Amino acid sequence: MNNAAHPVVLLLAAGQGRRFGGAGHKLEQPLGDSTVLGRTLSSALASRLRLIVVCSERLAPLVRGNVAARDMVVLSEQQAREGMGSSIAAGVSAAADASGWLILPGDMPLLKPDTLRAVARSLQRDPVVFAQYRGQRGHPVGFSQELYSELIALRGDEGARRLLARYAAEPVAVDDPGVLLDVDTEDDLARAQAKHSAPGALT
Repeated sequence: MNNAAHPVVLLLAAGQGRRFGGAGHKLEQPLGDSTVLGRTLSSALASRLRLIVVCSERLAPLVRGNVAARDMVVLSEQQAREGMGSSIAAGVSAAADASGWLILPGDMPLLKPDTLRAVARSLQRDPVVFAQYRGQRGHPVGFSQELYSELIALRGDEGARRLLARYAAEPVAVDDPGVLLDVDTEDDLARAQAKHSAPGALT
């Protein structure tokens, strides 16, 4: 699933990570033999869906070497400060020919590749979908091509919440607690590290 007839994963790695209290950016933090961003990136690549990474100049070195330059949208630090809405708009514009877009924050290191594929399949039936684990809404959130004009108009930190409030979103039930764990704080990072190193966890 890697051509324009299928949804594209938009991995967002341009945020400032202001809630993280530790040293360095949250996406640079170690997780197993990689980083938070590295783990999220590995899952996205393993899904075998087309991938576009929207990142800041600071975090671009963590992406290069894994993703072709044509599949990266590198924002200036000023652009990165404009918020998630602007990052989504930039990514959608870079993959305008896709049938839809899966919005995946870069701080979701335990998400399974199968989850991305399941959400992508659901976009063939519904215009707005989201991953759900045991009744709880998580990421990624998927939008079909018909919402293109609204996605490229997004700005600021609100992200796609406005669209989720306007359109009925269909849940995609998945057996993946990783859809709920995003690394915003040091406590979140500690939980991710514990779950990653637990017996039976994917490495």
